[in-house]
Amino acid sequence: MAQNPLPDPEAYSRLLADAMGLPLEQADLAEVTRNVALAFRLAASFMDYPLPDDIEPAAIFAAREQEHG
Repeated sequence: MAQNPLPDPEAYSRLLADAMGLPLEQADLAEVTRNVALAFRLAASFMDYPLPDDIEPAAIFAAREQEHG
């Protein structure tokens, strides 16, 4: 299966910040870019995990508070 190339983390960081109307200072750009690049690598590793074609998604999980007694 052909892999899609990962987007440029810096350009993606700037694009998302602009889309959300968040100020992204130049001083913070390197750290944000580093974290976006890490997220891209983690996502790629999940996408590469082989799953059978007939697998079904898990049921919806809803957390509930535990009663302490």
